[in-house]
Amino acid sequence: MVLPLPAPVVTALKKASDELADAGTFRGYGPEQGYDFLLNAIAGHYKSQGAHVEADEVFVSDGSKCDTANIQEIFGLDNVIAVTDPVYPVYVDTNVMAGRTGEAVDGRYGKLVYLPTTAENGFDPELPKGKTDIVYLCSPNNPTGAVMPRASLEKWVKYARENESILLFDAAYEAFIQEPGQVHSIYEIEGAREVAIEFRSLSKTAGFTGVRCAYTVVPKELKARNDKGEFVGLHGLWLRRQTTKFNGVSYPIQRAAEAVFSPAGKQAVGETIAYYMENARIIREGLGQAGFTVYGGVNAPYIWLKTPAGLGSWDFFDKLLNEAHLVGTPGAGFGSCGEGYFRLSAFGIRENVVEAVARIKAKIA
Repeated sequence: MVLPLPAPVVTALKKASDELADAGTFRGYGPEQGYDFLLNAIAGHYKSQGAHVEADEVFVSDGSKCDTANIQEIFGLDNVIAVTDPVYPVYVDTNVMAGRTGEAVDGRYGKLVYLPTTAENGFDPELPKGKTDIVYLCSPNNPTGAVMPRASLEKWVKYARENESILLFDAAYEAFIQEPGQVHSIYEIEGAREVAIEFRSLSKTAGFTGVRCAYTVVPKELKARNDKGEFVGLHGLWLRRQTTKFNGVSYPIQRAAEAVFSPAGKQAVGETIAYYMENARIIREGLGQAGFTVYGGVNAPYIWLKTPAGLGSWDFFDKLLNEAHLVGTPGAGFGSCGEGYFRLSAFGIRENVVEAVARIKAKIA
């Protein structure tokens, strides 16, 4: 992130900080799941997107990275986990740390179910061939930049309902979706409230990378079986986990987050997102004109580049660094199906983005 916090957010942050300097408005520990003013604002935002979420189903946190990592604590170690490949590494690594994945062989863990998400299938993962207990989905996707179409999400919800699976739906980049008709929330899909947990973040959306605020939705009708075969509500389990291990996000940060959902905040955030998406267009179109095969960059701030001339993703990293003095992320870092690809980010200053594209054209293409 290179752009500053939107002005309405800064104003709210300052005002709330000043309140802490007055004994009459000082606040200490707040509710672990978040203050009502923010929970209500988030629930209202979901409603505006055509998704039903109750305020008390929202849990405010200090980041989706933390939540997607910590959520697995409410599930047993014998659950069968499915992940897309390529994938945001936190999904895999935290389950490795928990002991669910078995040993790694040739870059893949024996107990994980991998779902290839590649150009060959339109970056739309196919359903597992058998039953899985927990499935991590990310849309818009990091790293590929692809958005899962409505029909695909309906298919996944149907699968989860039939197999008593839980979908962990990472929508951290939903605010970057530009095309009308695309799905922003899993809860736009009928039946999803019974099978899905959704994660969202203000890090990239509103520049909160250093401020830290995100939220997770756990519907009250969402249930899973325990080791006795009984259905247990996951909302209560996550509430217990958070109130035991987490003291909540600070009051000034939550007031700043509330401002994101105000009319002025939405306008300012929209301008920030438009800036980054213009960067994405410049990268996508510039590299396409230079003969590269590129994906993403339409509904997400990431461009997924196919490495040229059969180069491995780390070899391309070296070539880009040594010849054009630029850096990006090798696709192999996201899984075995990421080999042969490279992720570029639109989070940069416009002048630098234009210069980077020019260098690639001159030195690499």
